[in-house]
Amino acid sequence: MNSKIKIAVDAMGGDNAPHDIVAGAVEAAETLDVEILLVGDPEKLKIELKKHNSSNNNLQLIPSEGVILESDKPALALRQKPKASILVTTSLVKKGLANASVTMGSTGAAMAAAAVILGVIENVERPSLGGPILGLAPQTIIIDLGTNIDCKPSQILSFAIIGHVYAKVFWNLPSPRIALLSVGAEENKGNKLVQEAKNLLNNSPLNFIGNIEANDLTNNMADVVVCDGFTGNIVMKLTEGLGTSIANYLSEELKGKLPEKELNQLTNKIYELNNVVEVNGGGPILGVKGVSVVGHGRGNSKSVLNAIKSAKQTVEIKYIEKLNQELSQVHSKF
Repeated sequence: MNSKIKIAVDAMGGDNAPHDIVAGAVEAAETLDVEILLVGDPEKLKIELKKHNSSNNNLQLIPSEGVILESDKPALALRQKPKASILVTTSLVKKGLANASVTMGSTGAAMAAAAVILGVIENVERPSLGGPILGLAPQTIIIDLGTNIDCKPSQILSFAIIGHVYAKVFWNLPSPRIALLSVGAEENKGNKLVQEAKNLLNNSPLNFIGNIEANDLTNNMADVVVCDGFTGNIVMKLTEGLGTSIANYLSEELKGKLPEKELNQLTNKIYELNNVVEVNGGGPILGVKGVSVVGHGRGNSKSVLNAIKSAKQTVEIKYIEKLNQELSQVHSKF
C-alpha cells in the first residue's frame, strides 16, 4: 500500500505558471518522498515535463480546463469555470485522493474553493490567511493577510482564536500572546473596528496583551498579531518592497567595496528576511476542513518546492485534527 503523502498542485495558477510550477513539482517528487498530482492542461504540462527528462513515478497528471485569474470575481468564477485547475486541485483533497493542495494562483479563488469545496470548520466565522511574514520575527504570525478586506469585530476575534491555535500547534506555545495591530499601543488608540475588536478580545479567554504598532512587529512582543486583511496585506507588501529596495540599494552602494560573493550573500539575506512568504512558499488557509496551501503569486520554482514542503509538514503534524481539538477547547471557555 502506498503510504506517501499526496499533494495536489495547481500547475496553472501563478505568474510563472506552468513553467516554474512544474519545475518545483518535479523537484518535490524527486526529493521530498511525496506523490505529486499535477493539475492542469495536459498538453502544456507534458511540454514542460519534457524539459526535465523526468519519468518519476511519484508524479501524475490530472487534467483540468481553464484558470481562475486574479481579475476574476471568485464566487462568479467558481460557477463559470467548474473545471478550472484550482477547483480540480481542491476537489482532490475533498475526495480523499490527495492529503493537501497547493496553489500559487488567485488567493481569492483559492479561499473560495477551499470554503465551498472543503467547508469551513465549526466555530470559525471566516477562513483566513496568515503566517510569519518577517524574517526577523519568524515566530510572529499575522492574520489576516488579505483574504478578508472588510471585517467585523467578531471576525477579528475569530482570527485571534485561530492564530492562538496555530501558535499552539506549530510552535508548541501553551499561551500565545495575542496583539491587535493599531496606530498606537495606548488603550484608546485605533479606529472603530480596532476599538470594538479590542473590547471582544479583552473579554475573551485568550492571552490578549493589547495593541501593537507596526514598528514593533519585529521585536518579539507578540506571537499572534491580528488585523483586517486590507491592513495586513499592505503591511506584507510594504515589507516585501522595502526588503527588495534595500537589497538593491546596498548592491549598488557596496559594489567594488566588498567581494562579489560576500555582497551577494548579504543582499540575498536581506531579501529573504523581508520576503518570508515568497521564500517559504506559502501557508495554509486557516479554518477550512482540509490542508490548502496558498503561495505567492510571483513565486518561482523554489517557492513552489517550499510550498509543497509546507503542505507536507502541515499534514504530518495532523494540523486539521489538532485544530479541531483546540478550537473546541477554546470555545468551551467563552
